[in-house]
Amino acid sequence: MATVKTRNQIRFILNGEDVALSDVAPAETLLDYLRLSRSLRGTKEGCAEGDCGACTVLVGRLSAGKLLYESVNACIRFVGSLDGCHVVTIEHLAGGGDKLHPVQQAMVDFHGSQCGFCTPGFVMSLYGLWMVSPEPSDAAIEKALQGNLCRCTGYEAIMRAARAISDYGKVAKDPLLAERKAITARLEAFKDGTRVEVGEGKDRFVIPADVDDLAAVLEAEPTATVVAGSTDVGLWVTKHMRDIAPAIFIANIDGLHSLSEDKGVVSIGAGVTYTEAFETLSKRIPALGPLIDRIGGEQVRNMGTIGGNVANGSPIGDTPPPLIALGATLTLRKGKSRRTIPLQDFFIAYGKQDRAPGEFVEAVHVPVPAKGDHFAVYKVTKRRDEDITASLGAFWLQLAKDGTVADVRIAYGGMAATPKRASAVEKALLGQPWSEATVDAAMARYAEDFTPLTDMRATAEYRALVAKNLLLRFYAETTGTKAPLTVSRYEAA
Repeated sequence: MATVKTRNQIRFILNGEDVALSDVAPAETLLDYLRLSRSLRGTKEGCAEGDCGACTVLVGRLSAGKLLYESVNACIRFVGSLDGCHVVTIEHLAGGGDKLHPVQQAMVDFHGSQCGFCTPGFVMSLYGLWMVSPEPSDAAIEKALQGNLCRCTGYEAIMRAARAISDYGKVAKDPLLAERKAITARLEAFKDGTRVEVGEGKDRFVIPADVDDLAAVLEAEPTATVVAGSTDVGLWVTKHMRDIAPAIFIANIDGLHSLSEDKGVVSIGAGVTYTEAFETLSKRIPALGPLIDRIGGEQVRNMGTIGGNVANGSPIGDTPPPLIALGATLTLRKGKSRRTIPLQDFFIAYGKQDRAPGEFVEAVHVPVPAKGDHFAVYKVTKRRDEDITASLGAFWLQLAKDGTVADVRIAYGGMAATPKRASAVEKALLGQPWSEATVDAAMARYAEDFTPLTDMRATAEYRALVAKNLLLRFYAETTGTKAPLTVSRYEAA
């Protein structure tokens, strides 16, 4: 293998300025860099965990040769992940004149701000939406603002402002649109095919040149922290004060952003974000669309990856249960070697996966349900808009011509130390008529599969009842049953 060229600085554009940094810590966040190093304090720090949106900025990146701007949470985005990107903050909207930007003017005129702390984040989220959809629907506005919290103004005023933005200016005249060709050329010039290594010894980070280089770097540094979207790792730093060095940033590796379908199987590169996967998955497997829409806010979905959600092995990860129910497989790579395993076999115990030192998730392969198959996924949280899962159930079912259960896979998150199939319940259903009586009998087998815990999200008793009732809901939806069913109810002590 030829020696990979390296450089010791990251390069990106901040508003209109080229930036080159050779002295940056692996765990330095974009928010700290903006506020402390550059005195750009319009971007606010609220929750420091990607929930409130006060720190929202836009990050432009090249995707398939096109420049794409996305809203992201600066509080959990690491500076080291910005190589080859364009960072746009609230200060850039001023455009060097006294006139407010159309998004800002609409917020003023429609009284969309009171204390103003959250306002820059709202403006940046609406700016990102306005550039791609100048006349957005209410649903599109609400989706764009899922990751932004306001405690004093009231969302209706902000909604009115969002509807009126195009009355104050046209997208075609916006600087980010007018300068897109020039910014694209500048970012293309940054893509030199080299490996980036910043720092020395353990306290350093690496940005591999490509997927092959990632394999080589991880073989040499098997204990390094691999960072894709940082929607989880970011909290390791901001909330748990964990040391992530040495870190390997993989978000901008083109070879990990592949998304394709062959013979009824959708293959998703480990770097594909929820936003990138949404169109394909929601079209080919419609039940996954509403689930993805409930994974954090827009900023989180623009950063977070399906591969990272799987690789982290969280017992409450949103995507593993439905992917297990669909019969997904993983491609794992170490060096030049690859192996493919069923996703359900990847999770061994809490915090432990079937992954050797130096091995990484390269792709996830998801079978598309055949015509006549039934598939559904249900996420249960304390609030509908909350991204912390209490329980998540996924169900895939094939019925024989005589109405009996020919095949079934049921998987849950939040019920055990790992995402896990309900094997005893499946066994009770196989070969039986798909009826309420069969489902009721199968529900009694849940105790053989799960011993849920009580934590801040839910009690063990609540989780057990929810798991059973989700199976009953699946039955009702697949059969069109509208009559009252025997639903177990939870009563708190």
